[in-house]
Formats: sequence, structure tokens, C-alpha cells
Amino acid sequence: IVFGLFRFAFSLDITMNTLLKSTVKLGARSAGLLKGTPRMGAARLLNVHEYVSMDIMRDFGIPVPKSGMADSVEGANALYKSVIGEGEDCVIKSMVLTGGRGLGHFSNGFQGGVHLCNKKGDVERFASKMLGQQLITKQTGAEGLPCSKIMLAERMYMRREMYISIMLDRGAGGPIFIASPAGGTSIEDVAEATPELIFKQPIDINVGVTDAQSTFLATSLGFEEGSKGHTECKDVVEKLYGLFRKHDCTLLEVNPLAETPDNRVVVCDAKINFDDNAEFRQKDVFEFRDRSQED
Repeated sequence: IVFGLFRFAFSLDITMNTLLKSTVKLGARSAGLLKGTPRMGAARLLNVHEYVSMDIMRDFGIPVPKSGMADSVEGANALYKSVIGEGEDCVIKSMVLTGGRGLGHFSNGFQGGVHLCNKKGDVERFASKMLGQQLITKQTGAEGLPCSKIMLAERMYMRREMYISIMLDRGAGGPIFIASPAGGTSIEDVAEATPELIFKQPIDINVGVTDAQSTFLATSLGFEEGSKGHTECKDVVEKLYGLFRKHDCTLLEVNPLAETPDNRVVVCDAKINFDDNAEFRQKDVFEFRDRSQED
């Protein structure tokens, strides 16, 4: 489900606080975090599965967990051995384009579309209960959506979870970064409870992300200037924007962006939407459109 993120205009006389909350709520709507949001029929945005987002980020040199996609139980077992490593913990995720997968349930009664695999046989057991079933969440309605693919990702140990996104914003006249050191949860909830933890940075498309802007965002996310994490975070910010521009994205949302115990900065979960009008320029991306997930 994709919402009309970009059909809202902000009046010039609203306060900065109201603008900030409005922008964050719109980003939450586009990511499927708000209940009861009306559809805007004119907006047609391509939404791709998480495994596609991870692969695109790898192509841009953005650090992501080891991961891969499988569409069968046999494929899941082979993927686990070849990519994750036999005996290693991993997370198995149902590839269904809806929010709330972890709290959903399948048509066969199996609970949860996201599970930690930390015992022998978990990958095969969970994959067999997910594949070929309908996943029902609060966003899908009673009929649910088909689960024909799963993703395996290495288990990440996180010291901190942060949030960062890029979206198009009419008020800013172009792309805008939204960042928060409080990630791993609904950004709308963070904005409501602790608005001081939400930071934004508009980007001039004719200039791109400047060093001062990437420094501001890395510092806002809680990294100490001059530290290894701060340097890595700046690099991630600049590469995320490069991806956003090159692939005609309308939304790029990372939640969480993680700092690991060894001070690495890793994109652990990401959602990317693309402008349908740019399909002629983005044929490789649009090949991953999953029409079984569309109304």
C-alpha cells in the first residue's frame, strides 16, 4: 500500500514545529506506519521487496548484513549454508509488501512473518510454514497477501538503533533528510513523544550533500565528531543520497541504521519507493515489481 506522500503542500506561515511534525507524519504514511490513511489514487510509486533494497544498497557500497532471497524450502537451506554460514544465527523474513509482518499471522495459523533462527533446522521449519501461505497483518485486510519468497539475513548485534530517511518535500522544494538517534520504532511515535530527537536537513539538488550537511546528520545521530563511527556515518549518508538520486527514488527509509559493538555503521532494514514515471530510466529496478503484492 502506497500513499500520496507528495500531494501535500505546506503553507508558508506554519510554524517550524508544525512543519517538522507534518513532514515526519508524511514519511510515516509512505512507510505504512499510520492507520487509516486515505489512498491518493494519482500517486503510483513502485515498492520493492527488502531483499531488492539490500542488493541495490550493496551496489552503492552501503554496508548491509549478509542476506539473500529464496523461493523454496530447498533454496532457503542452500542460501543459509552459502551466504549465512552453517551454524550461524540468522533472521528469516517473509517477503510480503506490508507493515507489521512480525505481528502478523499466516493462513495456516503460523504466527509471525519474521523469526530468529538460532537452532538447527529453524530455517527449514520456518520457511516451510511461510512459503505458499497468505500473510495477514493489520494493513492487508482479512485476505492477506501471498508469501512466495523469504529473505535470510545474518543476525546483527546492535549497540544503538537510529533512523534516517530521504523523501521529497514540497515545503523544502526538493529532497529532505529526516534523522533521529531513536530508531528501531515508529518514527511518528518518536516525533510525537520526543520531537527534539527529530532532525531534518533539506538538500539542494544542484549541489548535493555537502560535507557540512553529512557532518550535521552524523552528529545528530549521536556520533562523536572525529570518531570512526562518525566518519562511517557520513559516508553512508552520502551514498544513500547518491542512490536516491540515481534511481529516481521518492522515499528511502532506513530503520534501523545500526551501530555495532565494533563501531561499524550498518543499514539493517530499508524501504525504497521509486517514481513510476521514471520506469523508462529504471528498467533494471522495475523488473523486480511484484504484481502479486499490488491491488
